[in-house]
Amino acid sequence: QVQLVESGGGLVQAGGSLRLSCAASGRSFSTYVMGWFRQAPGKEREFVATIIWSSGNTYYAGSVKGRFTISRDNAKNTVYLQMNSLKPEDTAVYYCATKPVDTTRYLYWGQGTQVTVSS
Repeated sequence: QVQLVESGGGLVQAGGSLRLSCAASGRSFSTYVMGWFRQAPGKEREFVATIIWSSGNTYYAGSVKGRFTISRDNAKNTVYLQMNSLKPEDTAVYYCATKPVDTTRYLYWGQGTQVTVSS
């Protein structure tokens, strides 16, 4: 079955950087979309970024555009989220998720990784 395993979270000072990884397994993802989401304490989960596996096209939430970069490594079946110029409001549990390109709902989710940005 599909498995997504996130890693790379941690504690960082404001202005710093982190790179999250999402290792995907269980099928070919060539017709899938990979996304990153986050959920801060007391808030709803929100979209961060997504990448279409086949084309490499990317999309970002306005709050992270210009600071975060999503990318993929086909050989490793891994998606990355490079996060620069981090702010305290970026503190959240970050999840990767995946779905077929032609569906609306993300079907598979990782367990999440905590990112904490101190001021």
